[in-house]
Amino acid sequence: MPKINKSFVESASTPEKDAFSWDDEIKGFGLKVSPSGSKAFVFQYRTKQGKSRRFTIGRYSDTLTADQARKRAKDLRRAVEDGGDPMNEKQVNRQAETLEEVFDRYLASAKFAEKADSTRATDRGRINRHLKPTIGRLYADDLTAEDVRKAFNHIRDGKTATNQKTGFRGRAIVRGGEGAARMSVRLLRAVLTWEGYTGERNPANNVNVGSDGERDTVLETGEEYARLFETLITMENEKRIRPAHADAIRIIALTGARRGEIASLQWRHVDQKKALITLPPSQHKTGRKTGKPRIIGLPTAAVEIIARQPAGDPDDFVFIPSKGSGGAVTLSATWRKVRVEAKLPDGIGLHGLRHSLASHMAINGAQAAEIMTALGHRQLSTAQRYIHWAEDARKGLAERSAAHITAAMNTTPAPKAKPKLEVVK
Repeated sequence: MPKINKSFVESASTPEKDAFSWDDEIKGFGLKVSPSGSKAFVFQYRTKQGKSRRFTIGRYSDTLTADQARKRAKDLRRAVEDGGDPMNEKQVNRQAETLEEVFDRYLASAKFAEKADSTRATDRGRINRHLKPTIGRLYADDLTAEDVRKAFNHIRDGKTATNQKTGFRGRAIVRGGEGAARMSVRLLRAVLTWEGYTGERNPANNVNVGSDGERDTVLETGEEYARLFETLITMENEKRIRPAHADAIRIIALTGARRGEIASLQWRHVDQKKALITLPPSQHKTGRKTGKPRIIGLPTAAVEIIARQPAGDPDDFVFIPSKGSGGAVTLSATWRKVRVEAKLPDGIGLHGLRHSLASHMAINGAQAAEIMTALGHRQLSTAQRYIHWAEDARKGLAERSAAHITAAMNTTPAPKAKPKLEVVK
């Protein structure tokens, strides 16, 4: 058995299934490596009653080193030898913990640190602006599905809405709404699962929050795209939206990139000569699971849009946010104005532009693997649904086209009048 230290942890390879290595010095101290590449320190022991239990010390990260985990394992070993049960003590402590305390630990955890920058900013806002005000004072172990439903209703009905000044020329405008309520409860589910509440023990799992209707709404015609781009030009010229906001929306429509990928895009990610955006694993949704960068191809129009942005240092945002905002550009409010003025479908959000591009790729004959690569999906089945949509769309187009022909086929011409015959005597 190896000694679990920094060099051993960093050299551990990614397995096909969960793999454990046990320390040669501290009995029960181990390293768990998952197929996703994540590494966590564990402590395996038996209680006085002979039950085998596995205590998770924490994930390997900058805030939990191998040496720190070894010290914690030694403390746990001494506690077990003195007749203690670390897992039971952890459960007792958790019962007296409020959800606000759970949220704070989650925000400081290695699990949260693995998320992309834009996702962390969004999740932190949902926790601090929606979840803490509605259920933060409740004890985690006493939370019920009814409590979660009440929180969902409060967020949906705008009872957590606020408009606060956050600094010089900066404001935090929180509106709430059904979409915010859905995403907040989904985040709550994830936090409780991280805390150890799985299956039926997680009250958020028992609450139906509905579905995101906008994901099924797309721009189906060239006329809709034309209205979108014409509206962006008009609103930008009239100074009703900032150029950076308008250009970010244009890039999303042209590339099918996710909103967060473009809003938080930095100059270090862009290669204008090769017409590529390369996002490291930490900067895109599927990267934390695949460990691979995301490559986004840029059509000529998109390269021109990026080229006209004010140049900056490698760590600067490509699309410059408003002064005092303290982060990447926020596009939701701008998009709502553009969508209404351009008379686009009511249910379509910025994510709908991503689905629109994928749908039109499928209509034009792209295969599922091509769509998967272009949009950065992790599973082929996700891209396959656009193929089904395209097949249905083609059928509908064929039916509409054939209707005119069928109508012509069913039109029977009037019989010609027979000429009168004259009898010549």
